[in-house]
Amino acid sequence: MKRYSWEELYAELSDCRRCRLCERRQHIVPGEGDPHADIMLIGEGPGQDEDRQGRPFVGRSGQLLTRMLEAIDLKREQVYICNVVKCRPPGNRTPEPDEASACIGFLRAQFALVRPKIILLLGKTASRYVLNQEVFIGRDHGRWVERKGVWMMPTYHPSALLRDPALKRAAWEDFQSVQAKWEELSNGGGREA
Repeated sequence: MKRYSWEELYAELSDCRRCRLCERRQHIVPGEGDPHADIMLIGEGPGQDEDRQGRPFVGRSGQLLTRMLEAIDLKREQVYICNVVKCRPPGNRTPEPDEASACIGFLRAQFALVRPKIILLLGKTASRYVLNQEVFIGRDHGRWVERKGVWMMPTYHPSALLRDPALKRAAWEDFQSVQAKWEELSNGGGREA
Protein backbone atom coordinates (compact mmCIF):
# COMPACT_ATOMS: atom_id res chain seq x y z
CA MET A 1 0.00 0.00 0.00
CA LYS A 2 1.27 3.44 -0.90
CA ARG A 3 2.13 5.65 2.08
CA TYR A 4 0.50 9.06 1.86
CA SER A 5 0.72 12.33 3.71
CA TRP A 6 -2.62 14.10 4.14
CA GLU A 7 -1.60 16.55 1.41
CA GLU A 8 -0.74 13.73 -1.02
CA LEU A 9 -3.96 11.89 -0.25
CA TYR A 10 -6.13 14.96 -0.83
CA ALA A 11 -4.20 15.82 -4.01
CA GLU A 12 -4.77 12.33 -5.42
CA LEU A 13 -8.44 12.41 -4.44
CA SER A 14 -9.00 15.88 -5.89
CA ASP A 15 -9.61 14.67 -9.44
CA CYS A 16 -10.06 10.94 -8.95
CA ARG A 17 -11.42 9.06 -11.97
CA ARG A 18 -10.91 5.49 -10.75
CA CYS A 19 -14.58 4.54 -11.19
CA ARG A 20 -17.81 5.73 -12.80
CA LEU A 21 -18.99 7.52 -9.64
CA CYS A 22 -16.85 10.47 -10.72
CA GLU A 23 -19.13 11.11 -13.70
CA ARG A 24 -22.04 12.63 -11.74
CA ARG A 25 -20.43 13.98 -8.59
CA GLN A 26 -20.47 17.62 -7.59
CA HIS A 27 -17.76 17.18 -4.95
CA ILE A 28 -15.47 14.48 -3.71
CA VAL A 29 -16.18 13.86 -0.03
CA PRO A 30 -12.87 12.72 1.48
CA GLY A 31 -13.63 12.94 5.20
CA GLU A 32 -13.12 15.34 8.07
CA GLY A 33 -12.37 15.68 11.74
CA ASP A 34 -9.36 15.18 13.96
CA PRO A 35 -6.59 13.75 11.76
CA HIS A 36 -5.24 11.85 14.79
CA ALA A 37 -8.54 10.90 16.44
CA ASP A 38 -8.86 7.92 18.75
CA ILE A 39 -12.23 7.16 17.14
CA MET A 40 -12.90 6.84 13.40
CA LEU A 41 -16.41 6.51 11.97
CA ILE A 42 -16.86 4.97 8.54
CA GLY A 43 -20.06 5.07 6.52
CA GLU A 44 -21.07 3.83 3.10
CA GLY A 45 -20.85 6.86 0.82
CA PRO A 46 -21.93 10.47 0.42
CA GLY A 47 -25.58 11.36 -0.05
CA GLN A 48 -27.07 14.33 -1.87
CA ASP A 49 -26.30 16.90 0.85
CA GLU A 50 -22.75 15.58 1.26
CA ASP A 51 -22.15 15.68 -2.51
CA ARG A 52 -23.38 19.27 -2.62
CA GLN A 53 -21.21 20.42 0.34
CA GLY A 54 -18.18 18.14 -0.04
CA ARG A 55 -18.45 17.08 3.63
CA PRO A 56 -19.45 13.73 5.16
CA PHE A 57 -22.62 13.24 7.19
CA VAL A 58 -24.12 16.74 6.92
CA GLY A 59 -27.69 15.83 5.94
CA ARG A 60 -30.40 14.46 8.24
CA SER A 61 -28.34 11.32 8.96
CA GLY A 62 -25.34 13.47 9.81
CA GLN A 63 -27.35 15.67 12.14
CA LEU A 64 -28.55 12.56 13.97
CA LEU A 65 -24.98 11.21 14.09
CA THR A 66 -23.75 14.50 15.58
CA ARG A 67 -26.43 14.31 18.31
CA MET A 68 -25.51 10.68 19.04
CA LEU A 69 -21.84 11.61 19.41
CA GLU A 70 -22.74 14.50 21.71
CA ALA A 71 -24.80 12.10 23.83
CA ILE A 72 -21.59 10.17 24.59
CA ASP A 73 -19.65 13.38 25.26
CA LEU A 74 -17.92 13.60 21.88
CA LYS A 75 -17.87 16.45 19.39
CA ARG A 76 -17.58 15.82 15.66
CA GLU A 77 -14.26 17.63 15.75
CA GLN A 78 -12.87 14.97 18.12
CA VAL A 79 -13.46 12.05 15.76
CA TYR A 80 -12.58 11.37 12.12
CA ILE A 81 -15.56 10.70 9.84
CA CYS A 82 -15.32 9.28 6.32
CA ASN A 83 -16.94 6.81 3.93
CA VAL A 84 -15.98 3.72 1.97
CA VAL A 85 -16.56 5.56 -1.33
CA LYS A 86 -15.77 9.23 -1.69
CA CYS A 87 -18.29 10.08 -4.45
CA ARG A 88 -22.08 9.81 -4.29
CA PRO A 89 -23.60 6.71 -5.85
CA PRO A 90 -26.56 7.67 -8.08
CA GLY A 91 -29.81 7.81 -6.12
CA ASN A 92 -27.86 6.98 -2.93
CA ARG A 93 -27.71 3.33 -3.98
CA THR A 94 -25.25 0.93 -2.34
CA PRO A 95 -21.80 1.18 -3.94
CA GLU A 96 -21.03 -1.60 -6.41
CA PRO A 97 -18.10 -3.88 -5.50
CA ASP A 98 -15.88 -2.39 -8.23
CA GLU A 99 -16.62 1.14 -6.98
CA ALA A 100 -15.76 0.20 -3.40
CA SER A 101 -12.61 -1.56 -4.61
CA ALA A 102 -11.55 1.57 -6.51
CA CYS A 103 -11.80 3.62 -3.29
CA ILE A 104 -10.65 1.16 -0.64
CA GLY A 105 -7.01 2.23 -0.98
CA PHE A 106 -7.99 5.76 0.00
CA LEU A 107 -9.83 4.44 3.06
CA ARG A 108 -6.79 2.36 4.05
CA ALA A 109 -4.59 5.44 3.66
CA GLN A 110 -6.93 7.43 5.91
CA PHE A 111 -6.78 4.67 8.51
CA ALA A 112 -2.96 4.64 8.34
CA LEU A 113 -2.83 8.42 8.82
CA VAL A 114 -5.39 8.64 11.63
CA ARG A 115 -4.29 5.47 13.48
CA PRO A 116 -7.49 5.22 15.54
CA LYS A 117 -7.96 3.00 18.55
CA ILE A 118 -11.65 2.46 17.73
CA ILE A 119 -13.51 2.23 14.42
CA LEU A 120 -17.30 2.51 14.41
CA LEU A 121 -18.69 0.97 11.22
CA LEU A 122 -21.94 2.65 10.24
CA GLY A 123 -24.06 0.12 8.40
CA LYS A 124 -23.64 -3.08 6.45
CA THR A 125 -21.57 -1.74 3.55
CA ALA A 126 -18.88 -0.16 5.74
CA SER A 127 -18.82 -3.24 7.96
CA ARG A 128 -18.46 -5.63 5.03
CA TYR A 129 -15.60 -3.77 3.36
CA VAL A 130 -13.64 -2.99 6.52
CA LEU A 131 -14.06 -6.37 8.22
CA ASN A 132 -13.79 -8.19 4.88
CA GLN A 133 -16.67 -10.52 5.73
CA GLU A 134 -20.43 -10.66 5.41
CA VAL A 135 -22.12 -8.73 8.21
CA PHE A 136 -25.78 -8.65 9.22
CA ILE A 137 -26.29 -5.51 11.27
CA GLY A 138 -29.38 -6.82 13.07
CA ARG A 139 -27.31 -9.73 14.35
CA ASP A 140 -23.78 -8.28 14.50
CA HIS A 141 -24.27 -4.71 15.74
CA GLY A 142 -22.58 -4.01 19.04
CA ARG A 143 -20.07 -6.87 18.71
CA TRP A 144 -16.47 -5.85 19.08
CA VAL A 145 -13.83 -7.18 16.69
CA GLU A 146 -10.18 -6.57 17.60
CA ARG A 147 -7.50 -6.57 14.91
CA LYS A 148 -3.91 -5.57 15.58
CA GLY A 149 -4.88 -3.52 18.61
CA VAL A 150 -7.74 -1.67 16.87
CA TRP A 151 -11.28 -2.25 18.15
CA MET A 152 -14.04 -2.23 15.51
CA MET A 153 -17.79 -2.41 15.93
CA PRO A 154 -20.60 -2.58 13.37
CA THR A 155 -23.69 -0.57 14.20
CA TYR A 156 -26.74 0.83 12.45
CA HIS A 157 -26.25 3.58 9.90
CA PRO A 158 -28.03 6.76 11.06
CA SER A 159 -30.24 6.64 7.94
CA ALA A 160 -31.61 3.28 9.14
CA LEU A 161 -32.55 4.92 12.43
CA LEU A 162 -34.42 7.64 10.56
CA ARG A 163 -36.33 5.00 8.58
CA ASP A 164 -37.02 2.81 11.63
CA PRO A 165 -36.92 4.69 14.96
CA ALA A 166 -37.38 1.39 16.84
CA LEU A 167 -33.69 0.68 16.10
CA LYS A 168 -32.54 3.75 18.03
CA ARG A 169 -32.36 1.93 21.37
CA ALA A 170 -29.98 -0.72 20.01
CA ALA A 171 -27.84 1.96 18.34
CA TRP A 172 -27.77 3.95 21.59
CA GLU A 173 -26.48 0.87 23.42
CA ASP A 174 -23.78 0.48 20.75
CA PHE A 175 -22.72 4.11 21.21
CA GLN A 176 -22.60 3.65 24.97
CA SER A 177 -20.33 0.65 24.39
CA VAL A 178 -18.06 2.85 22.25
CA GLN A 179 -17.91 5.40 25.05
CA ALA A 180 -17.00 2.69 27.58
CA LYS A 181 -14.34 1.20 25.28
CA TRP A 182 -12.83 4.63 24.65
CA GLU A 183 -12.66 5.34 28.38
CA GLU A 184 -11.11 1.91 28.98
CA LEU A 185 -8.46 2.46 26.29
CA SER A 186 -7.78 6.02 27.42
CA ASN A 187 -7.17 4.90 31.01
CA GLY A 188 -4.13 2.73 30.48
CA GLY A 189 -5.26 0.42 27.71
CA GLY A 190 -4.60 1.37 24.15
CA ARG A 191 -2.54 0.18 21.26
CA GLU A 192 -0.25 -2.75 21.27
CA ALA A 193 3.43 -1.81 21.30
